[in-house]
Amino acid sequence: MRNYSTAVYTTAEIREIEQLAAALPGPPALMEKAGLAAAEVARDRLLIYGRTRVLVLAGPGNNGGDAFAAARHLQAWWFKVTLVFTGQRSTLSSDAQRMLDAWLTAGGKLFAGIPENERWDMVIDGLFGIGLDHHEGRELAGQYLTLVNTVNRMNLPVLALDIPSGLGSDSGQVRGAAIRAAMTVTFIGLKPGLVTHQGPEYCGEILLDDLDLNTLSLREPASWIMDQLLAQTLLPPPRSASSHKGTYGSVGIIGGSTGMMGAALLAGTAALKLGAGRVYLGLIAGKALEVDTTQPELMLRPVHEIFKLDQLSCLVVGPGLGMRPDARFWLSSALESTLPLVLDADALNLIATHSSVANLLRKRKAPSTLTPHPAEAARLLNMDISAIQNDRMAAAANLAKKFNCCAVLKGGGSICAVSGGKRYINTSGNPGLSSAGTGDVLSGIVGALLAQGVSSENALLLAVYLHGAAADILLKQQGGPVGMTASEISNAARNLLNQWVYSPEIH
Repeated sequence: MRNYSTAVYTTAEIREIEQLAAALPGPPALMEKAGLAAAEVARDRLLIYGRTRVLVLAGPGNNGGDAFAAARHLQAWWFKVTLVFTGQRSTLSSDAQRMLDAWLTAGGKLFAGIPENERWDMVIDGLFGIGLDHHEGRELAGQYLTLVNTVNRMNLPVLALDIPSGLGSDSGQVRGAAIRAAMTVTFIGLKPGLVTHQGPEYCGEILLDDLDLNTLSLREPASWIMDQLLAQTLLPPPRSASSHKGTYGSVGIIGGSTGMMGAALLAGTAALKLGAGRVYLGLIAGKALEVDTTQPELMLRPVHEIFKLDQLSCLVVGPGLGMRPDARFWLSSALESTLPLVLDADALNLIATHSSVANLLRKRKAPSTLTPHPAEAARLLNMDISAIQNDRMAAAANLAKKFNCCAVLKGGGSICAVSGGKRYINTSGNPGLSSAGTGDVLSGIVGALLAQGVSSENALLLAVYLHGAAADILLKQQGGPVGMTASEISNAARNLLNQWVYSPEIH
């Protein structure tokens, strides 16, 4: 196994790498290497403690060829292998045909379906891999739907080859049904579907084998994993003993209309706890609070006073903003400013609703950051939510391109799109974030990092990972995701940021 890579490749990019590798002098036997790698994982990780019986499912494409090779190696190591082949030899690629012939030459047998009244210790899923979208273009049906459901009902550990069958390689979308794997060994590079949308629920532990290819030299990736190693390269520096509140900037937050002041307070508290020197809340509500007694460090102002402040480092617009004409006016005023912006919640809905406001955003010279969830992204791109979720990678990129900004498409495996078409898939977070106010906290964290001088792109990436990592710590402390609150996220994120900035292993 190779070291875990941070590069992520779409199906089309993987196919391009395969073609480039085939054109190399003495081209590598990728299918044979993949089958051996899978067999070694099965042997070393799953076929332990006396387990010897393996059910292998080989599909009609190259994933089936990988399965033939894995089955042959396992049988040579004296494991009992039952191989179910769902395709036709005549339609296999030449490489897959060679793997099938090698299996038969080694004395292997083929079954058209799963034998009845047999028992196995594990299953290898080689039905589709990344070929599902290309070959099927639709949801699983017929024998494949039956096979997937049957395997899932067996309640056995499953090793998926490349990606669990039924899961979209680029989208992470379940196509009617998908194999629930205990482990997935993926080849050449990581795929988006492994780490975004529904993918993490189905992939189990992910192992990458690059098959001895120098993928970065063959195809430069446009997408990357956002993990702790990357996050820790984006941190603000340790604080100087001679610093003061002005050193760490001032965040202005615009929102808090009647009945929604809590959203602005959550964003402001997050900005304060994540290191902003000063935080001003411009509240739209007519009878707004003058002081928050639970967090008196926040400076509460009528919204018009925010635009008179000359010390602001950035503006966060949207938490509790509302959709009234005055909200639209203040959003437009923010868009016309030269300050870096973070736009969330109703700011996004106003942009989606009013073309004049959207045009102000597109024309901005200062950095802008959008933080939509799938429903808000659907409004911004004038698409159905299902279309957004079916291709989250493209949706994130389209948001950044359409609105001349950085953007994060929130949800499982949040996707950050930044300049140059680059995308980062976040690996932190859990369902505990599915509660009111967590998005407001994320916006406040981005604002705090901007105020401390972190670039807009790096502030977004670091905030998204930190936000999820804080939730992961709370998940362990609380024993589960139920009842996790947005206020707790701010405290956990503050503690984590301090650990990272002042950890001797980092600096």
